[in-house]
Amino acid sequence: QVQLVESGGGLVRAGDSLTLSCAASGLTSRDYAMAWFRQAPGNEREFAAGITWSGAYTHYADSLMGRFTISRDNAKNTVYLQMNSLKPEDTAAYYCAARRLLVSRRRVDYDYWGQGTQVTVSS
Repeated sequence: QVQLVESGGGLVRAGDSLTLSCAASGLTSRDYAMAWFRQAPGNEREFAAGITWSGAYTHYADSLMGRFTISRDNAKNTVYLQMNSLKPEDTAAYYCAARRLLVSRRRVDYDYWGQGTQVTVSS
């Protein structure tokens, strides 16, 4: 049984930094790409960042490049999202997702999802 468990969300001020974690279990293959999506109230869930199994390739939403960094520690089965210079518009529920092989920016391509962690950025 695959489980993705996010943590690290919270209430921060604009300009602060925050790191989210996603602990994965039950992934029987070693070739899963991982991604972070986010969903603000009233909006669709959107791609934020993705990383291949090896960590050699990372992908970001254009609007987040330069502020967000995705990384992974396969020994700990954990993926991270470092978020810097946070803005009120970054307020959203952040979800971790997994799929075989390649990173996709489409949420429908992902097989497994976590329950999400809330990030709220005050102005």
